[in-house]
Amino acid sequence: MIPYSRQIIDSNDIKKVKEVLKSDFITQGPKSELFEKAFSKNIGVNFVTTFNSATSALHISCLALGVTKRDIVWTCTNSFVASANCALYCGANVDLIDIDEITYNINILDLKKKLKIAKTLNKLPKVLIPVHFGGFPCDMKNIFKLSKKYKFKIIEDASHALGAKYFNNKIGNCKYSDITVFSFHPVKIITTAEGGAALTNSKYLNNKLKLLRTHGITREKKYLNKKKKESWYYELKELGYNYRMNEIQSALGLSQLKKLNKWVFHRNKIAEIYRKELKNLPLVIPTKEKGHYSSYHLFVVQVLKNKKKINRDLLYKLLKKKGIQSNIHYIPIHTHPFYKARGFKNINFPKAMKYFKNCLSLPMYAGLTEKKQKIIINFLKKTFL
Repeated sequence: MIPYSRQIIDSNDIKKVKEVLKSDFITQGPKSELFEKAFSKNIGVNFVTTFNSATSALHISCLALGVTKRDIVWTCTNSFVASANCALYCGANVDLIDIDEITYNINILDLKKKLKIAKTLNKLPKVLIPVHFGGFPCDMKNIFKLSKKYKFKIIEDASHALGAKYFNNKIGNCKYSDITVFSFHPVKIITTAEGGAALTNSKYLNNKLKLLRTHGITREKKYLNKKKKESWYYELKELGYNYRMNEIQSALGLSQLKKLNKWVFHRNKIAEIYRKELKNLPLVIPTKEKGHYSSYHLFVVQVLKNKKKINRDLLYKLLKKKGIQSNIHYIPIHTHPFYKARGFKNINFPKAMKYFKNCLSLPMYAGLTEKKQKIIINFLKKTFL
């Protein structure tokens, strides 16, 4: 079976994890801070806070920006449910926006219209969460301009986009946002088994993120009410959560980070081969745009009408029978029963529904060999031609 995605774990990764297992600390030790500092340097951002998942990072990012039950948070319907759920965890309401038909990211024209209407109704979002779908950067310049006009905060959901660039700026440097969140799930660009990170240039937000990640407890003397000198003393400042990344995960992350550039380069190479070899098939190939360097977490095609009458669902089955795993990204958030019960209707998201009917993620991971990719390409050609 050729998987649609998978992690790469080499001997050095295993060595670094073993070293931690033999050390004095397997959680709350030095590796977590070392990983945060190395990650910060790689991206070019002031502060990094690691988490046990990107979902946790999104949740705490909303809390750090002051999201409460009185607020509304907007995101794109073409994403994993965590992009919306994170706001509900805070008691806030969620609204969703349709996709751009070319990039599959948040539709800027729809966003502008929705903001204009929301202002007249006094229902503007407290936070917008644009999702860099598949690793392709959103139109952050326009989103940032709108944030200044309508006074909302921005959390970039960059779970797919580690290693991506937007007009030569690395995604995650927070030039156009308050916070950026990454995922280190096994199918993502690098992995810590499970894990995530929240990045910011704000010292205030960084302190909030770290405090809420660790129960809301601090030992730092400058934040204590009682000026105790004993090292054992701590205070609960706010109601927080146990969302820390442990030392084992951090050691793996440190090792994986060293291979990031090489892996993203290889993903782009794989994408170019797909693009060249599949251009004459009845498939919509992912876009390329000036100033956008994708990390290619995903390579999503859309199946067009064809003489053999092969639709997306049939192609999925044919690939599986051949031993090639593909996937669907994503079931639009608004179509899930939970969100349908909150009043969302398919008719309000025509572009996402059209995309969802035809989309298919082909195998894409840094360990995909030319031989395996050739098997995939040859099978697709044989199937359609």
